[in-house]
Amino acid sequence: MREYSIAAIPADGIGPEVIASGIRVLKALQKRVGDVAFNVTTFDWGSDYYRKHGVMMPADGPAQLKKFDAIYFGAVGAPDVPDHITLWGLRLPICQGFDQYANVRPTKILPGITSPLRNVNAGDLDWVIVRENSEGEYAGCGGRVHRGLPEEVGTEVSVFTRTGVQRIMRYAFKLAQSRPRKLLTVVTKSNAQRHGMVMWDEIADEISKDFPDVTWDKMLVDAMTVRMTLKPQSLDTIVATNLHADILSDLAGALAGSLGVAPTANIDPERRFPSMFEPIHGSAFDITGKGIANPVASFWTAAQMLDHLGEPDAAVRLMRAVEQVCEAGIITPDVGGKATTKEVTDAVIDAIYSSNI
Repeated sequence: MREYSIAAIPADGIGPEVIASGIRVLKALQKRVGDVAFNVTTFDWGSDYYRKHGVMMPADGPAQLKKFDAIYFGAVGAPDVPDHITLWGLRLPICQGFDQYANVRPTKILPGITSPLRNVNAGDLDWVIVRENSEGEYAGCGGRVHRGLPEEVGTEVSVFTRTGVQRIMRYAFKLAQSRPRKLLTVVTKSNAQRHGMVMWDEIADEISKDFPDVTWDKMLVDAMTVRMTLKPQSLDTIVATNLHADILSDLAGALAGSLGVAPTANIDPERRFPSMFEPIHGSAFDITGKGIANPVASFWTAAQMLDHLGEPDAAVRLMRAVEQVCEAGIITPDVGGKATTKEVTDAVIDAIYSSNI
């Protein structure tokens, strides 16, 4: 019996709804596969915890998480708590504290879900976006002086290190090498940001020499948005900075039909710490408690987690079940359906138990 310890942090908004669905699916896989067990411990950290204690998680939160094999995260953010408090109080301390420097966001059009793009079929949009997840524009370097005065100044300094850029670039090239098309696009803004971004371009060229079988090109981030919408077939694996990839991956999710189906993995490739897996749709307080949150992103995220844990067969079984359910039209309103969160979850569990999955 292979056993894995999972720390679940449902957190805010629809997070508890989709993570509860994800845990149900993991337990179904456990029964179906038979020789694997997922031991889930749930932590009540988030905005509710902040209202009670003044912090998003206890000071020893990362120490508590360190012993787990993986972290299954819901969503963070609340209307009555400033975003920088929720983000820097919970998600970012985990990502940065555990050096989860590779943020991996696959995107494809699932069967039964329609892309807003014209004349685009399922196979035409099948990307993986690799986001540098530890420094860059989200390094937290900067400050504010002369608060409240006319001369108040706020600085936000992007930090790019050779080590940080080299390791994410190498990760992206390896990932591109493992995919059938062996194609990588490096995204920067080196025409206007002439220091850190130029270094990105230079390091990409250096690393590329170790991967002669990978075809690569580079794009300015603004032009990249055009290419993603007009020529999606021309893209496969994409690597970009913390900010640029954050924005582009949301665009990718929308082009695939909805952020409700978009997953992400925050990976420590060296496996010194647990990696964290989360849907990217956010807390979505406008639909919280209505029972219509799309759980597909949390399922896809769980599949990423299974792959990372060394259970690729279970990951494939889960994604086949998800695709079968979507193709059957059992989908939530955000992607044009009428199903509830529970109905989608029940259908995926039924498909997992099916003999043809």
